[in-house]
Amino acid sequence: MTTPGTSSVHNDLLVLHALRCCGHTGTARLAGATGMEESAVESELIDLAVAGLVTYEPGEFGAWGLTDAGRVTDAERVTHQLEAAGARAAVTAAYERFMVLNPELLDLCTAWQLRPVDGAMTANDHSDSAYDARVLGRFTDLDQRAAGLCAELAAAVARFGLYRDRLADALTRAASGQLEYVTDHIASYHTVWAELHEDLLATLGIPR
Repeated sequence: MTTPGTSSVHNDLLVLHALRCCGHTGTARLAGATGMEESAVESELIDLAVAGLVTYEPGEFGAWGLTDAGRVTDAERVTHQLEAAGARAAVTAAYERFMVLNPELLDLCTAWQLRPVDGAMTANDHSDSAYDARVLGRFTDLDQRAAGLCAELAAAVARFGLYRDRLADALTRAASGQLEYVTDHIASYHTVWAELHEDLLATLGIPR
């Protein structure tokens, strides 16, 4: 896979920033977040580790994470990228639109995980296909509105274009019966949406 709008010289920032947005995680998730092959991600991580920007925590659930220096470096480079592109105003406007959609997304995730049964909210076991179809329909409606937002972001800073593809892929998989791609997979709609939220905050320097 080739990441749109980037060259190999920028892959170290793609990997570093993906780790910033995903938190401690493995190479498979970072490959999905960057659009790079897993072997290429691992190679970049090794170089970043040598530079003291990332670290690996071994164990059964071993994961990569940023060092303090890595977090500072990522913030500096992402800010430089934003300012060099003259994109702060466009990304800020998109962030404001995102925050209008975010509560709706969170409500939809709750509706997917819980459903009313005999007047009480119960864990959704997905035995009611009609209920699931209604919720997925609402996800599709939200996704259509999010598409324009993602297009604006991608026009401002190319790496944001990955989110559109990843959100669309998650929704397509869910609609085909892979229900874990709504909220319960490392590449689920909710997970990708949360990474986009974190990316917007990090890019604009907005604290949680």
